[in-house]
Order: sequence, then structure tokens, then C-alpha cells
Amino acid sequence: MSNQTTENSDEVKKIAEIIKGIKFAMLTTASEDGTLHSRPMATQQVEFDGDLWFFTREDTGKVSEAQQRHEVNVSFSDPDKGKYVSTSGAAEVVKDREKMKELWKPIFKTFFPQGLEDPELALLKVNVSQAEYWDSASTSIGRAIDFAKAYIKKDASKLGDHAKVALK
Repeated sequence: MSNQTTENSDEVKKIAEIIKGIKFAMLTTASEDGTLHSRPMATQQVEFDGDLWFFTREDTGKVSEAQQRHEVNVSFSDPDKGKYVSTSGAAEVVKDREKMKELWKPIFKTFFPQGLEDPELALLKVNVSQAEYWDSASTSIGRAIDFAKAYIKKDASKLGDHAKVALK
């Protein structure tokens, strides 16, 4: 995989392209004693612009941990398409009802039965400061061809794209 570090809006677009369509992410927070906790979160299908948004309840462990230690990790994975993204950034709890209305989808009633009327409903906003992605061919045949090229040339950069992106 080609490997680079960059501060480029094209790379932010690349991250947006990879994340788009991935329905769930893993959010990792740290407890007071440094223990890491990861849990699945429904991805908001909005254009990635450097911020990630997740619905949550304000009375959860993840919110408490994010308020104590703002730095979190959010990772996305779509192994069937060979797409992976790991992001790091600062989390904050947002109680903006207009933003909630903008992001709300009826399916969220599954997790939040009271919907937008739930007084504990909140958004967890992650302001991404850096990201790393891996993007390989979208079909298993394409990945096999890329693997063969990498093996023959003894060059892992042939496996796909890999970059570290500084957003801030």
C-alpha cells in the first residue's frame, strides 16, 4: 500500500468516500483509570467534513468517559470492500435540537423509543484531528490481483492506498 502523511482536502474527501455507506463504527473512549472501551455506534450518513456525529443518551458511560477524557477513536470497517478508516479527535456532547432534527432518521426510534422528545437524547460530536485509511480494490478478484502484484514485486504499496491525514 502506498503510505503517506498529508494535510489535504482531497484526502478528507477520500475519507468521506470510504466512510460513506459504512453503517456502524466503533467508538473507543478511555475511563478514568485509562481502560479503553469500544462500542458500536450508528454512523450518521452525512458528508464527512472533519466532524463525526452520533446519537446517544446523555446518561451513558461513553458520554461520561468522553467528558472526562475528550480524546476518542472512531474506526470504520468494510472488509467486503477492503475499506478501513481510523480517526482520532476530541469528543463533545451537543444538545442542539435543530442539529438533532437534521440528523434524525425514523430507524433511530429502535434505540431511542422516545425519539426527539427524549430529554436524555444528545449528540456526541467528534472533531477529528487525524485519520488513517486503507483502501484496496473493492472486489475479491481485484484484491487478489493486487496481492499477486505486491507479492511478485515484493512491494506492499501495490495492495491499495494508505495515508495518514492531519485535519487540524
